[in-house]
Amino acid sequence: MTGTTHSTGPYRSYVYAYPHKTAYRPLDAHPAGRPALRELWAAERKDALSLYLHIPFCEVRCGFCNLFTRIGAPEELTTRYLDALDRQATAVRDALGDDGPVRFASAAFGGGTPTFLTAGELERLCDIAEKRMGADLRAVPLSVETSPSTATADRLAVLADRGTTRISIGVQSFVDAEARAAVRPQHRSEVEAALGRIREARIPVLNIDLIYGIDGQTGASWRTSLDAALAWRPEELYLYPLYVRPLTGLGRQGTASEARPEGPDTAWDDQRLRLYRAGRDHLLAHGYEQVSMRMFRRSDAPQAGPDDYACQTDGMIGLGCGARSYTSSLHYSFDYAVEMREIRGIIDRFTTTGDFSRAEVGRYVDEGEARRRHLLQSLLQAEGMRTAEYRERFGTDPYGDFPAELGLFSSRGWLDGSAGPGLLRLSPVGLAHSDALGPELFSPAVRAAMAAYEAK
Repeated sequence: MTGTTHSTGPYRSYVYAYPHKTAYRPLDAHPAGRPALRELWAAERKDALSLYLHIPFCEVRCGFCNLFTRIGAPEELTTRYLDALDRQATAVRDALGDDGPVRFASAAFGGGTPTFLTAGELERLCDIAEKRMGADLRAVPLSVETSPSTATADRLAVLADRGTTRISIGVQSFVDAEARAAVRPQHRSEVEAALGRIREARIPVLNIDLIYGIDGQTGASWRTSLDAALAWRPEELYLYPLYVRPLTGLGRQGTASEARPEGPDTAWDDQRLRLYRAGRDHLLAHGYEQVSMRMFRRSDAPQAGPDDYACQTDGMIGLGCGARSYTSSLHYSFDYAVEMREIRGIIDRFTTTGDFSRAEVGRYVDEGEARRRHLLQSLLQAEGMRTAEYRERFGTDPYGDFPAELGLFSSRGWLDGSAGPGLLRLSPVGLAHSDALGPELFSPAVRAAMAAYEAK
């Protein structure tokens, strides 16, 4: 089960799901055709599902963003989108059946920016989750993403009343010049005001996203953003390295940080590594624990929402045209794009869809891929993976399944040699190189599918 390894810099790819969505293909071209959701979910466990609702709208599109989202919404588009989401939820809940218990253990609203919706539309979104899908939002962790300009008091009041336990706000930088460099038009005063409103709403967990590696960013300006965030004592902080991807705003600009699409830029890599280490050490010194390369949680904070690991487990129901669903054998979604014209077309097709009873686009996951996914997801967490759990699930040993990959990680100093024989855990250097380590675990078939994907 070994795969070809590659020598790369530390910032090769942010692995937030495996297989990556660019490895998905239209399922009508598969020999089995588009599977009916009822058949797909028939043998799956449904007593601890995760629910994700995707809202593909933002007021602006940040220069680094390659998410499936569009800027603004013509009149009535959000209504038509919620209508389609309602139809999809009805079809999916029907497909889950009533032969056994159907329960949701967590829920999340993402995007895009869910709080692009008005307060009334957010009420309807919650109703779809509760009345159509049967999720009890006040009884399970509910995480919602927001932005400084859309975190208004009336929207936050709806979210708090409907049971939101975690709100995540993309700040990226508290330094206005850096925000402009990242093509994110905002002022620190607006960010601080939004954070004040979030705290007034008394949602238990606040997460703040920050980015390092922005053009013009220095160690001192990075510390300014870190300290500005820490002043709000957020329960969680995510520190993201800047990536520049095709078809994004920064990718088209060809600025200094973008004129390096082929091969590593060692100076930029070194800058990002320095800033990562500085941020990590600063947060650890201020009472935060490292959960993954990106995620830090305040030591005394509750875990009140699915984190970046829990959101990728089997048993995920995704609603909306940018959401993914995961069964044990198939990962599926709708078509994917980054370019705005393509995204508009996909959203328009979603809003006119009447039959949501079959999977559209996806990738089947065999046991070999399941092993890779389990190892990848577990190893990228700071706590590591207990080899006994792997053996219990698959009946094999990870060192036997992946000798080349684990040997490479060990030779590079990425594995913690003091972890003991029963635990596979990354060293601090390994955690810092998570974005180089993750892609090394991709199978040759997934790599080939990703390489053949035509960006649109």
